[in-house]
Amino acid sequence: MALAHRLAETGRTGVIINADSAQVYADLQVLSARPSEDEMDGIEHRLFGAWDGAEACSAAAWATRARAEIADCHSNGMVPILVGGTGLYLKVLLEGIAPIPAIDPEVRTMVRNLPDDNAYKLLQIEDPQRAAELDPGDRQRIARALEVKRSTGVALADWQLAKTGGIGEDVDLHPLILLPDRDWLYDRCDRRFAAMLENGAIPEVEALLARELDPDLPVMRAIGVPEIAAFIAEEVTRDEMIAIGGQSTRNLAKRQFTWFRRQPPEDWPRVTFGTESENIDIGAYFASSLRD
Repeated sequence: MALAHRLAETGRTGVIINADSAQVYADLQVLSARPSEDEMDGIEHRLFGAWDGAEACSAAAWATRARAEIADCHSNGMVPILVGGTGLYLKVLLEGIAPIPAIDPEVRTMVRNLPDDNAYKLLQIEDPQRAAELDPGDRQRIARALEVKRSTGVALADWQLAKTGGIGEDVDLHPLILLPDRDWLYDRCDRRFAAMLENGAIPEVEALLARELDPDLPVMRAIGVPEIAAFIAEEVTRDEMIAIGGQSTRNLAKRQFTWFRRQPPEDWPRVTFGTESENIDIGAYFASSLRD
């Protein structure tokens, strides 16, 4: 927002494009902290609430839409500002995606029905490189790697060598990785989940549950949905729900710290903030960068 307003002062138009895998869903206004009309403050926002929860938004699907929005901004002389913590979305947009053929439905069903520990053990045998890269509890990515290997006969890493569709070499990129003080951030995680409960998160989950969607859809696994659903079903107390929801939020923050420290190129600027001694005027940083 600060960057968009600074651009406006120089006669340029900034458009904020969502790169957060929860904020894409129309069903998750509160739990994804999707900005309201007032919070948008007259700045155009795109790809926020753009998917219905009944449709899974994959990284590839998001990247296709994001490419179109970026191209539209460029053709109209506007500056696209991508914001969000879903690293895989950004990676697919910039680097492209592997042209993996459609997975055999029988293979997918068989793999998805395997117990978690069995799936990981099989992946260690059939694709040890990918298994070594994954946490044994990462059910979704383990299943994906195993079904790719079984359906195509080729390991996921080998498919990724043939990535296509990335725009990283075709755009003038001004990246900035924000690394907040960890204690400061974890405190905000706890307060954020509690605030969401006060601002309508429970009715939001009740409305989502009423749709009777497939529980494996991403919208049903978004942080806060399983925790609040358990509270609605009287499986946990309110205090237990708050504790579990806060922990889930902190776990996500920890995973994002790890991803953004290791995955992006080393020459991408990284800044810390969140303490009294460390602050950054993000709008000024980017405005200076874009002038260059």
